[in-house]
Amino acid sequence: MSVFFYALPSLIITLMLFVAAKAVRRSLELRSAWNSGLTAEARCLRSYTTVSGGGNDTSVTTTLHHVYEFTTRDGRAIRFEEANGRPTTVEGDIVTVHYTAQHPDKATAHAPNPVRVAVGTFGMLAFCGVIVAFCVGFMVTYHEMSTGSDALFGGI
Repeated sequence: MSVFFYALPSLIITLMLFVAAKAVRRSLELRSAWNSGLTAEARCLRSYTTVSGGGNDTSVTTTLHHVYEFTTRDGRAIRFEEANGRPTTVEGDIVTVHYTAQHPDKATAHAPNPVRVAVGTFGMLAFCGVIVAFCVGFMVTYHEMSTGSDALFGGI
């Protein structure tokens, strides 16, 4: 039974480290695309929404997605999807995208806003850090309680 008190927090810690790494990776991708100086005109091919939540009286989250296609300077046609785009962009609209020559598939149609991205990334890292600290604290407390129960209760 005590394996449960170590395995579940370890799984949560692993998940939080994965989420943190993903947030940092996306932040770096956006920063690289904005700093590369490469832009192109892209056409919005499709826009759609996804809905999550709503079960058992929980809040519903709607995410707007756009699919864009553009041609790089070297003539390659690139198609990519991006979440949380501008709600006024509809199919057929032309937008400016920023991309890097090495990874044009990691392009973004978001306007450069490094401060907003940095604050969002820091917030996500802080959230993940709090969860990891709680899990580590839980495991340490459980370990001390399970191995030191005789000392805590006077050998009763």
